[in-house]
Amino acid sequence: MKTRILSALFAGMLFVGCTSTQTIGNDLAIALPIETSIDLTKVENDKVPVTINPGRFNIDNVTYRLPKVVQGTYSISNFGKYIDDFKAYDYKGNELSVVKTDDNTWTIANAKQLDKITYWVNDTFDMETEGGIGKEQPFSPSGTNIEPDNYVLNLHGFIGYFDSLKNNQYKVDVTAPADFVRSSALQEIGSSTSADGKAITTNYIASRYFDVTDNPMMYGNLSVEEFKVGNIKIVLSVYSPNKVHSATSLKPAMLKMMEAQKTFLGDIDSTPRYDIFLYLSDGSEGSPKGFGALEHHKSTVVVMPEDYPAENLDEGMIDVVSHEFFHIVTPLSVHSEDVHYFDYNNPTFSKHLWMYEGVTEYFATLFQVDQGLVTEDKFYANIYDKIQRSLDLDDTMSFTVMSENVIDKPYSDQYLNVYQKGALIGMCIDILMREESNGQRGILSLMKELSNKYGVNKPFEDDKLIEEITAMTYPSIGTFLNTHVVGTTPINYTEFFDKVGLEIVEDDKVETNFILNGSTLIISGNPQYGTIFFTDAVQENSFWNDLGVKAGDIIKTIDGTDLTMQNANNVLQQVFMWTVGQDVNVKLNRGGEDIEIKTTTVQSYTKGEVLKAKADATKQQVDLREAWLKG
Repeated sequence: MKTRILSALFAGMLFVGCTSTQTIGNDLAIALPIETSIDLTKVENDKVPVTINPGRFNIDNVTYRLPKVVQGTYSISNFGKYIDDFKAYDYKGNELSVVKTDDNTWTIANAKQLDKITYWVNDTFDMETEGGIGKEQPFSPSGTNIEPDNYVLNLHGFIGYFDSLKNNQYKVDVTAPADFVRSSALQEIGSSTSADGKAITTNYIASRYFDVTDNPMMYGNLSVEEFKVGNIKIVLSVYSPNKVHSATSLKPAMLKMMEAQKTFLGDIDSTPRYDIFLYLSDGSEGSPKGFGALEHHKSTVVVMPEDYPAENLDEGMIDVVSHEFFHIVTPLSVHSEDVHYFDYNNPTFSKHLWMYEGVTEYFATLFQVDQGLVTEDKFYANIYDKIQRSLDLDDTMSFTVMSENVIDKPYSDQYLNVYQKGALIGMCIDILMREESNGQRGILSLMKELSNKYGVNKPFEDDKLIEEITAMTYPSIGTFLNTHVVGTTPINYTEFFDKVGLEIVEDDKVETNFILNGSTLIISGNPQYGTIFFTDAVQENSFWNDLGVKAGDIIKTIDGTDLTMQNANNVLQQVFMWTVGQDVNVKLNRGGEDIEIKTTTVQSYTKGEVLKAKADATKQQVDLREAWLKG
């Protein structure tokens, strides 16, 4: 889910100078750019007023839309459902006839007289259900927020497009209180202050509608830090409602991570600037619940819990932002026509999510061991975890078929496999290429070659990509892709691990946490009685077993908070984040008897399989493993 930039001072000056009338085909003419305004000083009932001035039309009817789907989400959002009081006016201030034809579409009659349209935008954070993802509901990082001290301006939630004018320039004016911090990935071209000094209107320019949707903003009570990674300026903007965290506190971890990423990528420089917008949710009513990140070509919007301890937040940000930043390779530099000419209301999808999301996730995993941020054993554990999680999904579904039909069932239910099996597909291609080239080439070099061939402005033909990759690499790569990505044959990972001297073995001391054994929960709930209890699996979790906890023990309180079915997700999330050396207090009930456990956490272990280096690996296997892990 992610992205990148075109430099724009010259382009911005050019666009602002475009005041002549341009004919589009034989049907209509319009003054460029399309002028849009968002006024954050006139919010009413948590709604923001928006005005769109398209210029003059030469046709009788026009259609205006907000996106049904936005890039990087692979699900239906229907942003038009958050629009109220949509009106169109002629040049005399009279209302024109408007018909809403579906959730996202308005048709305006007598368009030759159309002067402007106005409407009010509701935010999506207030309307999220548990988890932030539901049927026709935006994923939190793609959503919008309207609060007195914070505005998350994913512009696809505020600004729409006219069917024939998606490639026209847009001028975006945002008016906000003068004391707001403004952070934007969109090119700023100017600003003006109100007569009373209380408001500032900032002017932005976008070369086409895609650039409107691709450049989020955040306004309000923010902390902002800037730093350089190679030739890329990184802008980190953080909103923490209770000021638990800040851009300053997060900067060291982000700087270290992104410097390592840039070293791993080498000479790939597809953007001069990258923005990270972090919204920290305090868990209150109306706060976002879908934690994660959404890619844009030159930025990412991240939503995480505010109550994460600093160490856990750093770890979570490394996990999600590293993935998003690697999207500067694909789809920014390598993408299909479906991505380049995206249709927001009737989208088609590329067959190659294994590359867009899978290879990106693989890079986000591999670079950490390549750059010494994690140990080899930790990397192996991450890879093995992806195998286990992928096997919980449909391992025989064609990845290309799933990708092409990703918003429809049953394929939508398998989307999460792009981060599991998709990454493993990248790993297998990497190992095969290292083997074929005596360690000299891998999947990163392949992506660089594809970037050089295509780049930001040139899409590839979806149906020809595998054929092209095969021609650029080796027949074995084509065989693998056609068998395991296009085809339905599961991957035998043991064959690939053997090439690099690894094996899967049983181990009775596998590191785990305090509510899982590997990927298996050790707790469950009884909806009839509203209780949460330990399952039989607790006996194989060393931390709880050593404390004498038994299957069936009901968890009453954790660190002073009553545990209920209603708050279980939030409270148990805290348990998931416990770190070694932390003082904890848990009250249980066993057969009517209350039991209190006051202790300090130690590392917990369980039994299971692990991926590890063979003790008797050959020199050829070790050399290939070294080339794979260290490039």
